[in-house]
Parts: sequence; C-alpha cells; structure tokens
Amino acid sequence: MDLGLLLLRMVIGLTLAAHGVQKLFGWFGGHGLDGTGALLEQMGFVPGRRHAFMAGFLEAAAGLLLAAGLLTPLASALILAVMVVAAMTAHSRGGFFLTSGGYEYNVVIAATAISVAFTGAGAWSLDALLGLPSGGPLPGLAAIVVGAIGSAGSLLTRQHVEARS
Repeated sequence: MDLGLLLLRMVIGLTLAAHGVQKLFGWFGGHGLDGTGALLEQMGFVPGRRHAFMAGFLEAAAGLLLAAGLLTPLASALILAVMVVAAMTAHSRGGFFLTSGGYEYNVVIAATAISVAFTGAGAWSLDALLGLPSGGPLPGLAAIVVGAIGSAGSLLTRQHVEARS
C-alpha cells in the first residue's frame, strides 16, 4: 500500500509542480509570468502577473509537498483551492472533458489530493519520517474546508469581465 501511495503522490504532485513552473518560468512550453498573467487578466484576475505568480507558486509548492508527503493535509488543501479556481474560471465553459477545454483534469487532481488527505501519505513520506499527522477523517475534512475557503477568497477578488464575442 505504501508503494502505491508513493507512486500516486509522486505522479500527481510532480505533474502539478510542472504546471506551476510553466506559469512561473515558462518551462515545459508554458507561458511564464507575463503570458500567464495576461491570460489571467482576461479572466478578471488583476493584476494578472501577481495572480500568475501566486497560482504558479502554489501549484509548484503544493505539488512538491504532496510528492514528498510533507504537510500532506496542507498540500491537499492548497491543491484543492487552486484546482477549484481553475475549474470555475478557465475550464467551466468547456464542460467536463479536457478535449473541449473542460475541467476534467482539475477534478482528478483535486480528488486525488483530498483522497490522500483522508488516507495519509503512507510510511514512505516525510510526514511519517518526522512523525507528523498526514491523514484521517479530521485532516481530510480540514483540507476540504481550508481549500474551499482559499478558493472562495481567490474567486471573490476576481473582477467582472464583460462577455466577449
């Protein structure tokens, strides 16, 4: 079971971290802070560059924390917050499936992170090495609450954008 959790954490965490460095540095075909910031401004996140930094930093940091199994409930909460915002802003018009620009990826990443907050990071994690709590009903529920508050806070700062044809 611990090997399975390690594999799951590594794949999901490092994938999300890669998305973060796309935003931060333009690596892996990303747009960097300026390009991502311009896209975010079109969605009402002003100033866009600051929001791009925060989104990229949170994706990279939370992804690395999840991969390492360190502060797992916090990592899960941050991932949930970022994925809810992305799903509701960048991907909601595309429906569910990613092939039409939908929020499928966001749901899978968020659900996986929250599942790990409930199950724990496993014996092969920094949480286990350091004796930190990494999962259970309370950490799982706390991750959901903190993630929901974080996403709501971000969405409430968004400015109204006029519909474009």
